[in-house]
Amino acid sequence: MTNEAEQIVGLYERRALEWAADRSRPGRFMEKNWLDRFTALMAPGGIILDLGCGFGKPMAEYLIAQGFDVCGVDSSPTMISLCQRDFPEQEWIVGDMRMLALSRRFDGILAWDSFFHLTFDDQRRMFAVFRAHAAPSAPLMFTSGPRHGEAIGELRGEALYHASLDASEYRTLLAANDFDVIDQKSEDADCGGHTVWLARRAKKPG
Repeated sequence: MTNEAEQIVGLYERRALEWAADRSRPGRFMEKNWLDRFTALMAPGGIILDLGCGFGKPMAEYLIAQGFDVCGVDSSPTMISLCQRDFPEQEWIVGDMRMLALSRRFDGILAWDSFFHLTFDDQRRMFAVFRAHAAPSAPLMFTSGPRHGEAIGELRGEALYHASLDASEYRTLLAANDFDVIDQKSEDADCGGHTVWLARRAKKPG
């Protein structure tokens, strides 16, 4: 499935406006409870790094409404232009999360429905990126698959690549990068079947 994985960046750029329209439909915001748990681990007014932020709705929009600042990163210039239009007071960056090196740390890191589009090896390498950008005690939340494997979904008729490591490997990678698992739920029925990881960087990272 290497070819499908390599097509993700171009696919989301080609389908950016259609994706935004689909995601904006009523009843599509199912992530609120997890976002509330994530922000409960942060001080009010913190800065969140949103990796794979898309067009900023509904998740970044909700975080901003709760008083947090957002630095959003997405590989799609069209998605980022929508973020800049709707939330000009926030920071938006066109970039590939795999190569991110902002030389600063954030109060929370989010990689929701984005990290799981990376290949196995790219996912493994992302934990060093998470660590490099996480302040002490910063929460990290990301979605994965429920088990090790690859799968092909669909976005407007085009193949959409997903991958997941085994839960035990995620736990090992988190621990090796100074993150403690706060909670993990596979195929959460209250969140559209998402498999969610919520972790927190150690107060005094090693």
